[in-house]
Amino acid sequence: MTDAMNDSQTCAINHELVLERLIDAPPSAIFRAWTEPALLMQWFCPKPWSVASAELDVRPGGAQTIVMRSPEGQEFPNTGMYLEVVENERIVWTDAYIGDWQPSAKAFMTGIITLTPVGEKTLYRAVVRHWSDEDKKSHENMGFHEGWGKATDQLEALVATLK
Repeated sequence: MTDAMNDSQTCAINHELVLERLIDAPPSAIFRAWTEPALLMQWFCPKPWSVASAELDVRPGGAQTIVMRSPEGQEFPNTGMYLEVVENERIVWTDAYIGDWQPSAKAFMTGIITLTPVGEKTLYRAVVRHWSDEDKKSHENMGFHEGWGKATDQLEALVATLK
C-alpha cells in the first residue's frame, strides 16, 4: 500500500504545473477575485483575451462555467466543478466533472489555489495537476507559464484596488 501511495504521489508531482507569487493583498481579497464572477471576469484571461461570462456556484459539488473569448471573438467555454472551498484559504476544482458529480467528456486537470498569509501579504500558490504527462505537456505548450503569469499580474493589479 505504501509503494502504491508513493507511486501515486510521484505521478501527481510529475504531472504538476505550479505558479507561486507573493501578492501584496490579504487572502480575503484574492479569494473574492476567484469567487465573485464580476471580479473574476476582470483578470482571469491574459489580455487581449477576455472572459465573456462566468457562472460560479462556489461550494463543493458546485458547477463553474467560465467562457473565455479570443481577440477574434471566438468563445471557449470551460466547465468544471468545485471539490473543496475553504474561505480565504483554498479553492480546488476540476474539469473531470461539470457539476453535481456529473462526469465531463474528458478530464484534463485539477486546479488548487492556496492562499497563505505572510504578514500583510499573501503567498499565492496555483497548482495544476494533469491526468497524464501528455496533458501536462499540452498545457505547457498552450502557454501555461506565460498565460497564468499574465493573468496573475492582472489579479495582482485588481486585488490592489480591493484592499
